Amino acid sequence: MRIIFLGTPEYASKHLEVLLEYGQNIVGVVTQSDKPSGRGQRISSSPVKEVALKMRIPVFERIKDVPFDMLRPDIGIVVAYGALIREKYLNLLPLGFYNVHPSLLPRYRGAAPIHRALENGERVTGVTIFRLTKELDAGPIAMQVSIEIDEYENFDSLESRLIETGRNMLIDFLKNPGSFQLSEQDASQATYASKIGSEDLIVDFSMNAEKVKNKIRAYDSTPGARAVLNGQFVKLFGVKKVLRWKNDAVPGTIVHIDNEGGYISTLDGAVVVSQIQFPSKRRITFLSAMNGRLVSIGDRFS
Repeated sequence: MRIIFLGTPEYASKHLEVLLEYGQNIVGVVTQSDKPSGRGQRISSSPVKEVALKMRIPVFERIKDVPFDMLRPDIGIVVAYGALIREKYLNLLPLGFYNVHPSLLPRYRGAAPIHRALENGERVTGVTIFRLTKELDAGPIAMQVSIEIDEYENFDSLESRLIETGRNMLIDFLKNPGSFQLSEQDASQATYASKIGSEDLIVDFSMNAEKVKNKIRAYDSTPGARAVLNGQFVKLFGVKKVLRWKNDAVPGTIVHIDNEGGYISTLDGAVVVSQIQFPSKRRITFLSAMNGRLVSIGDRFS
């Protein structure tokens, strides 16, 4: 079976790698164009492109540049490609295009399903393989696997587990993709995971402790939840505890610091956050920050 693979970030490259490990015939890769990244804004290739070039697989930056008549792919596999595929291409291949999406569709269609599931305090998520249609993430489902989300699990951990789940599912699916009975999605149950904006990263300590916990872990470690402390934005990582106690501290106040982290007051208690990162600095523990006179008990996040 001849496969064309469409994807861009590291999440997608892990799926491409497993296809290559299992000897799948990848005849071409479509990925987003090289872009500036990092502090130096150096032009860099996508992780998918790097894997493809290493394995000497033809790479294309636009689907319209793919010579389908020459490559003759049977099926297209899409993982975090980062662009919509126009309808005229969807029925071009004998088996169509299939997407590996990290949510239990129809819930969390869209760009940021892992972040949004954590932010909303979901206890279960999963991976769906579905056939692409012209509507965003709305195609019929071939496979779906659920996994539980741990209470304090962060983005990095959940993404890693979803990658492993998706990789295993993809190998099973490609053993005989034409054998799966497709199930239509219930559009009335659809929810959307919109793209992450800078305003989404701000922690509001006037919310209850559970919501504060979910906000911080949803963006831990990428791209990092943030709040203003002493006039500068800092990032917060590693929520360890939610404490429901009554105190007179204004929400956002650091009421205690120990080896576990900083105890930060919320609407209905406090959260214990283990690490803080100041601008242009590495992450450090709250205790190290206090010892270095960067934070003090009584300081307040806003």
